Amino acid sequence: MLTLAPIDFPDAAAFIGLHHRHHRPPVGWKFGIAAMDGETLRGVVMVGRPVARHADDGFTLEVLRCCTDGVKNGCSFLYAAAWRAARNLGYRRLITYTLPQEGGASLRATGFRELYQTPGKSWSCQSRPRVDTHPLGPKTLWEITDEQASA
Repeated sequence: MLTLAPIDFPDAAAFIGLHHRHHRPPVGWKFGIAAMDGETLRGVVMVGRPVARHADDGFTLEVLRCCTDGVKNGCSFLYAAAWRAARNLGYRRLITYTLPQEGGASLRATGFRELYQTPGKSWSCQSRPRVDTHPLGPKTLWEITDEQASA
């Protein structure tokens, strides 16, 4: 049976580095939560300020990474915990993105709703060149809000 536990940034980042399919760990966060099976770390969720600056309104957080070792219902367990924690801290909205090949069942099970597809693109530009290490294609934006939670 999974239980929640606190986790520090280095341990969460190390887990992401070992288990995430297509992203490296983020460079920062507001908080993280671990999913434990006894003494075994089975998953982590890392939550921070929204990456897209138009979404960073002071009342919105973003799930930056949700990653498990494949434990059944682990992602749903962590998404739900992240939303409860965000709400208890006074945030009104939690967002995240998925790739087209990720169905979103864990998000739907937790109460998130699909908003729209983003076109996806490189963050590199002439004035600020970057090396892209993440998928550049379209992504689906998901959200859960106070209004959804109370409905």
